[in-house]
This record gives sequence, C-alpha cells and structure tokens, in this order.
Amino acid sequence: MHLIETILFLLLAVVLSGWVARITRIALPLVQIALGAGVVLITGESVDLKPDVFFLLFLPPLLFVDGWRIPKEALFRDKVVILELALGLVVFTVLGLGFLIHWMIPTMPLAVAFALAAILSPTDPIAVQAIAGRAPIPKRLMHILEGESLLNDASGLTCMRIAVIAATTGAFSLSSAFGTFAWLALAGVAVGIGVTLAIGLVKAFISRRWGEDVGGQILISLLMPFAAYLAAETIHASGILAAVAAGVTMSFAERQGSALAATRIRRAVVWDTVQFVGNGLIFVILGEQMPSIMARAAEVIRTTQHSELWWLAVYVFAIVAALAALRFVWVWTSLKLTLFRRKGRRAQPKVGLRLVAVMSLAGVRGAITLAGILTLPLYLGDGSPMPARNLAIFLAAGVIIVSLVLATIALPRLLKGVQLPPEDDHEAEENRSRVAAAWAAIRAIEDAQHLMAEGKADPDFYTETATRVMEVYRHRIDMRASMEDDAVVQARRSDDIERRLRLAGLAAEREELVRLGRQRLIDEETARKLIREIDLQELRYI
Repeated sequence: MHLIETILFLLLAVVLSGWVARITRIALPLVQIALGAGVVLITGESVDLKPDVFFLLFLPPLLFVDGWRIPKEALFRDKVVILELALGLVVFTVLGLGFLIHWMIPTMPLAVAFALAAILSPTDPIAVQAIAGRAPIPKRLMHILEGESLLNDASGLTCMRIAVIAATTGAFSLSSAFGTFAWLALAGVAVGIGVTLAIGLVKAFISRRWGEDVGGQILISLLMPFAAYLAAETIHASGILAAVAAGVTMSFAERQGSALAATRIRRAVVWDTVQFVGNGLIFVILGEQMPSIMARAAEVIRTTQHSELWWLAVYVFAIVAALAALRFVWVWTSLKLTLFRRKGRRAQPKVGLRLVAVMSLAGVRGAITLAGILTLPLYLGDGSPMPARNLAIFLAAGVIIVSLVLATIALPRLLKGVQLPPEDDHEAEENRSRVAAAWAAIRAIEDAQHLMAEGKADPDFYTETATRVMEVYRHRIDMRASMEDDAVVQARRSDDIERRLRLAGLAAEREELVRLGRQRLIDEETARKLIREIDLQELRYI
C-alpha cells in the first residue's frame, strides 16, 4: 500500500511541476527535482531506486519515441557532428576527466574515476529543452543535441561498464575493451532493427488477414521498445542502442502508411502522455534520491584527504568546469572541421564563441547519470568494499544539480542571437508535394464516383457531388502550381491567415455546442460526437 501511495504522490508531483514552472518561470527539471525532495518529506521514505529496474521502466520507451520522432533528414545531415559528439567526445571526456578526478582525489582509484567520468559524459536534452523554453533553441541545434543524446547514453554506459570491469578485476585490456564496445553497439543496433521488423511483419499479416484492432496496435507499439531492450540485454548487448534503433526503424516502417488514421491519432496521444509522464517521473525520482545522498556528506568527506565539507563543493564545481571546458574544446574543433567547413567556393559562417558556449552549457546531466552511477558494484572481485563508491555517487548528484542550475541561468541569455548554418529550404518541395497529392486525390475521386454511380438510376447526382469535392483540390492546385518566390510567400501568409480564422471559427463552434449541451438543448452523446469532429478538424491547423 505504501508503494502505491508513493507512486500516486510522484504522479501528482509531475502534474504540479508544470503549473509551478509556469508560475515561477523556473526550469521544469529543477521544479520536478524540488517536488521529488518534497515527496520524501511527506511520505517519510524515498523510492528504493534499483538501477536495473529504472533502466527497464524508463529508458526503452523514452529512447524509442525519441528515435521514432526525431527528423531523420536532420539526423543524417549532421551525422558527422553527432557521431563526433556521441562517440569522440565521450572518450575524450572519460580520459580527460578521469585523470583530473584521480589527481584531485588520490584516494579514488583510477578505474573508479574513469567510471565516474564515463557516467558523467551522457547529456540530457530533455532538461535542455525545458530550460531553453523562454529562449527556444534553434531547430538544427536541438536536432544535433537530440541525436547526440540518443547515442552517447549507450557509449557512456559502455565505457562505464568497461571501467567497472577494470576496477573489480584489477585488469584492463585495450583489445578486450574495443571488442566489448563493438559487440555492445553492433549487436544492440542489429537486435533493435530485427525485433522491430519482425513485429512489423507479423502485425501487418494479422491486420491484412483479420483487420486492424486500434487498441491492440497501440499496445504493440508500447511493448516494442521493451522487447528490443530485453532481447539485447539477454545476449549482453546494449539494450539502450537496441531501443534507439527500434524507434528509428519504426519511423521508416511507418512511412508505408499501412496503419489506420484512427490508430495513428490515438497512438500519438498515448505516446505523448507516456513521454510526458516518463520525463517528469525521471526528475521527480531524481529529486527523491537527493536528500539521502546529501545526508551522507559527512561520511563521504572522510574518504578523501580532507575533513572540511566545503571541499566537496570544490570537487563538484571543478568537475563541472572541467566538463564544460572539455566540451568547449571538442565542440569548437568539431564545428570548425565539419558543420562550418567550406563547401566549394562559398564561404561558410565562422564558428562563433556564443554558439560554442551554448553547446557546451547544453551538456547538462540528468537522471541517467544518477541511475548509472548507482550501478557501481558494492564489492570488488576479492570481496572487499568498492573504494570511494559513496563519494562517486555524491559527486555525480552534485554535478547534476550544478549543471542544471548553471544552464538555467546562462542558456536563455546566450541563446539570443545564436546562428547556425541555415537548414535547407523545403517550401518548393512542399508545394510540389501538395499539388501531386491533390492530383492523386482528384483521380481517386473520379474513379470512386464512376464505381459508385455504375448501375444507378441517378448518375448525375454522383457526378455533381464528386465535382464539389474535387473543387477543393483544384483550388489547391490553382493556388500553388507554377508559383514564383513572391507567390510562395504570399501563399504561406494566406495559409497562416486562413489557419487562424479557421481556429477562431472552430473554437466558436465548440463553445456553442458546449453551451447547448449545458442547457440540455442537445443530448450528451450528440454533443460529444460533434465536439470530437471539431477537435479532429482543429488538429489539422495546430
């Protein structure tokens, strides 16, 4: 019963966090962490965070939906930069920060310092997106950060696993480490792709043979990331990469458009809810763990060569500064060599320090870092306690809080005026697609009209009805075919005006239906049906 009450309190904290963040204009992750700590004060006990359970419950669905929804064109366009950040920067961070931590705290073995550095290397784009709400991050920059986070979780946890093996066994082999990394990555990706394709084939066969069950389709999509994750972990591959690969594969499979419209609409709503709840619970649970971690500060400081508690703050701020500096150097080099390189004779914009600073501060750490550091084993291979384990957990928690606060203060200011090389212009492509889709619709309507009117006594009635329907598509073609640049701009302006007018009309329709229902001038079922139709129309313009 206590567990159920705690879960309900956690969900309530997620709901309240959105309201508190809007009222106070404090970054959402910080509000959720504070509310999580408040839940401990109310319940008197914190959630017993088992990292394996935490990874299984939260990571697969959240990484799956990120891989599913991230724009693939953006992902492949900046693939070099993303791979440099997700792989190269992780290794660079592990080496640089690992040696620094061991130098600052000699009582922490080098392998444990490398493990701490490895789990501090993954970034958390969810926190960045929430922090930058008042000064939105440019789309291209956000796509790069999202792509980086999809991969660096796996690379950081893999590096940590290798460091833990070295700490517990006292042995390290570079060739063995490389082989472990290759197996975890390649096998994880292969499992994610294979599981998604297999489930998709079975699902398509059943739908063609016996029809599509909307609820069943949604449930299958929810179970798919867990299937990929567990299958990969069973063969000791990366379950995280398997979930990411499953999501990316799902997006390509969905391009066939075989699912019913009702399935796509309802599934999107369900996944929006899962994403909102999952992201919120991660930070609330993170806040729940903070009081117990901070309470052990006096015990932790005794594992260092100092006795003053303020030295712990020195270590945390030194690690945050080192992370930012390492990221700054790597990002500047990466952008200089890739994103801003010269193409042909056209000079690309220079790498601005403001942009590099934004990408450096955007590397905030989140709940994955805390959950990962809690997987540090309690004992070494010989049965002795893991040295400096509690210190590593304390430092990881401190870095999470400081990086979030620092990004909350600095990012909105730095984001003003940040420029990236512009994304490709898709307006002409959009116009051609709309015209092509309209011609396809006209042909389909004509065929359907002839088929429906065949053998009927009043074929002219079907012809007149089809003409009215086709007139909508002919208007679209006349508006967009052979447009010049100025006409395209005017058309987009006209679309925006039409969108706002239609939204105003639909809002008035809904308000009137609510009034009629409240006065019992129409029955409840009819009102619900009509309002749903308006809601579906409104989705087209939001």
